[in-house]
Amino acid sequence: MILTILYEDNHLIAVDKPRGIPTQSDASGDPDMMTLVKEHLKEKYGKPGDAYLGLIHRLDRPVGGVLLFAKTSKAAARITAAWQRDEVEKRYLTIARGLPVPAEGRLEHWLLKNTDRNLVSVCAPDTLGAKRALLEYRTLATRDGLSLLAVTLLTGRSHQIRVQLAAIDHPVVGDEKYGPKSGAPLSLLSLHAVSLRFDHPVRREPLQICSRPPLLGPWSRFTDHIASFYE
Repeated sequence: MILTILYEDNHLIAVDKPRGIPTQSDASGDPDMMTLVKEHLKEKYGKPGDAYLGLIHRLDRPVGGVLLFAKTSKAAARITAAWQRDEVEKRYLTIARGLPVPAEGRLEHWLLKNTDRNLVSVCAPDTLGAKRALLEYRTLATRDGLSLLAVTLLTGRSHQIRVQLAAIDHPVVGDEKYGPKSGAPLSLLSLHAVSLRFDHPVRREPLQICSRPPLLGPWSRFTDHIASFYE
């Protein structure tokens, strides 16, 4: 697999994660992004042994887009702290079923993860282990009963966008876990991590890293609107 690097300096490296590739190694034994990036670093810089690479965040296996790693422990500690303080802006594009009303707004739910089943559900706020989830969405376009949404995560919970949109009856197109079952296991999950914006952990300068979704399947219906989103 060709590794697409979106940004790299002495402290950070961000890559364009294809959908279907796990962020880090799992029981499947399939190639994963963390291993691929480590191999890139070893080859590019001639580093013997295991190159250091700090995992900052994860993207679900069927989700593509911006994936950020740290190349030094100092950068990893600082960017992780900024992430925990919600100082990293995380934006996504997604295609949802139906037309959300209102066309833009904020969603708040309490989520509980079943780690054995890798399944997240909406629950009561006082549920043991529940975590508060917040996001903002804006409808960019609608077509054929589908809506192109820009989503900003205000918290970073597992499967958050997928679960919260399904909870308001507008599941992500192609989501076999939280949406209607189509019986097509290779259907395209229409969710893409389009940008991260934060202060560089060492230089303290604003940094924005962007990725565009592949204009395939449902995405192809919104080509012009996606192009306008990046202008």
